[in-house]
Amino acid sequence: MYKFNSGFRWTFLAQSDSEVVTLTLPQQDPDSNIQQLEQHPSTVTKLPNSCEIDANKSVTKTSSEQQLEYLLCNLIKYGVLIASAIVLLGGILYLIHHGAEPVAYQFFRGEPSEFRSPLGIVKAVLSGSYLSIIQFGLLLLIAIPILRVLFPYWLSYSSENLFM
Repeated sequence: MYKFNSGFRWTFLAQSDSEVVTLTLPQQDPDSNIQQLEQHPSTVTKLPNSCEIDANKSVTKTSSEQQLEYLLCNLIKYGVLIASAIVLLGGILYLIHHGAEPVAYQFFRGEPSEFRSPLGIVKAVLSGSYLSIIQFGLLLLIAIPILRVLFPYWLSYSSENLFM
């Protein structure tokens, strides 16, 4: 062990100030569960939510879970494609009609009042504003992940009310 002395030099001490203690723990057979699984490779375990897991670690989902997964996958895939296409269309239309106008950076103009609410954006789209088309596409792009989270809850709530 090294010790720092008052002369700013490191010196080596032959004796150590600490003791080493060795503990021995009783050994357990760590592979016993693995050996039991290997003896029964065709076992299928039932989970509480009616999914099944077999010994090969493949999970089988119920048909309703597969349908929900398929719906959510398509919601995200086609929702993002549609929202991106709307933004692209609005951008192209805006550049066609306003692309050659000079930009006046001397004055700050905030966002128009119709863009401050989703209902205002929809009304502006129906009136034919090109900026509102871009804004509507961005609003859809933000709404897609929110719908993906809310859709399973809405689906389970509506199916419960159908049978009551």
